Amino acid sequence: MNNKRIRIITGHYGSGKSEFSVNYALKLRKELEGKLSLSDLDVVNVYFRSRGLKKYLEENGIHLIASSVDAPTLDIPALSAEIHTPLLNKDHNNIIDLGGDKVGATVIARYKNMIDDDDYDMFFVVNANREKTQTAEEVMKYIDDIEMASNLKVTGLINNTHMLKATTIEDLKKGQKVCREVSKERNIPIKFVSCLESLVDQIPSDFEGEVVPIKLLLRDEWMM
Repeated sequence: MNNKRIRIITGHYGSGKSEFSVNYALKLRKELEGKLSLSDLDVVNVYFRSRGLKKYLEENGIHLIASSVDAPTLDIPALSAEIHTPLLNKDHNNIIDLGGDKVGATVIARYKNMIDDDDYDMFFVVNANREKTQTAEEVMKYIDDIEMASNLKVTGLINNTHMLKATTIEDLKKGQKVCREVSKERNIPIKFVSCLESLVDQIPSDFEGEVVPIKLLLRDEWMM
């Protein structure tokens, strides 16, 4: 799919944005030439941030940009000026892992003047098992809040409905139904279906969206 150079990942707190962002970055690295950066702009959640995989990402050819304070496990809302670089340089592909909800979305608003309207996509992660995003109406309310806070428009949906390792294909079907309702109501396409690698072969052929297989990279084994 022809997505824009700047790809912003947003959604409800705890929906799996960071896990998707990391796996999506690894997928893009195999498909794209040139510079690829993952900017961790999550100043909301102290746990499960993409910045925790800095060494791993760098080893895989993905430049990680995060806090200007070198303390990845601390909740310090200090953002590096290096965030400007991939926004302003057209030869950079950039994924932005945004914090959850409208509080997290407010962070990107400060960079709005650096983001051309025709140069970005903002993808909303839907986990229909997550509280307050279990129906199309609830998802659309979150989209409205995030668009208002960010001054940007959601251009695509990601069905990332999961229960971690207990996820079944029925969870994914539930999420696809919600995404389809939102897509029809708001004319926002379903861009991705994201799930554990073990479920990929079970995805129905009529599902809209590019499949992004997920490895749980941000959670220690004892948390899964």
